[in-house]
Amino acid sequence: MKHLRIGIAGYGAIGRDLAAALDQNQDGLQLSAIAVRNPQQPPDISHLRSTPTITDIAGLEALCDLVIECAPASQLSTIAKPFLKAGKQVLTLSSGALLNHPELIELAREHGGTILIPTGALLGLDAVSAAAQGQVNEVRMITRKPPAGLLGAPYLEQHNIDVLGLQEPTKIFDGTAREAAAGFPANLNVAVSLSLAGIGPDKTRLEIWADPTVTRNIHRIQVDSDAAVLNMEIQNIPSSNPRTGRITAQSVIALLRKINAPLRVGT
Repeated sequence: MKHLRIGIAGYGAIGRDLAAALDQNQDGLQLSAIAVRNPQQPPDISHLRSTPTITDIAGLEALCDLVIECAPASQLSTIAKPFLKAGKQVLTLSSGALLNHPELIELAREHGGTILIPTGALLGLDAVSAAAQGQVNEVRMITRKPPAGLLGAPYLEQHNIDVLGLQEPTKIFDGTAREAAAGFPANLNVAVSLSLAGIGPDKTRLEIWADPTVTRNIHRIQVDSDAAVLNMEIQNIPSSNPRTGRITAQSVIALLRKINAPLRVGT
């Protein structure tokens, strides 16, 4: 079994969940380092059995074989470049940021690195990817979120939309996955992941509804192709960060374990 030294860049709700899961040191996965903004004021990791090094982003690459990026999307390039130049792996939760940094894909190709995108809050990416090997006519995603899960999105500020004042489900966005990534960078990475698995960010359509009647993040995916017609829905229970579902961290661990697994299920 290949031994992987894992680094976590960002120690918010998802980072803490990942650290707790990796602390079990199973399947050859070792939590080696955690990068935070100020290592001189380290986070409390007393609940962990292991003792990962607390460092800054610049110090991660020397300590790790793979980095999990769960920081603000604006930090993706800074986190990823040293690892990709070294031919290592970057697992990113900010797939939307890749649309602004296509050079990272070229960098990975040039140096033998790999960018990994977990399934996250979606389902059916294997089926969408398989359908994309043939003819896909349409991919549409309809997302419903509690209003609090959309707060801080640039699109809301630009269009002066007050989601907290809504009394009924309201469609606040209808456009492409690329446009959604720009307008909701912390909320709709799932749409970009779907587009990258399928027909691309400019052909994948997305509706976003702020819905005060729901308590979960709900994603409905509709795919029409020459191989299958897909209709899928997932309701994600939010983590302590209302913008992110609990299953996001679990999907990261599932992907990491698949790297070393003797049996790998799914494409």
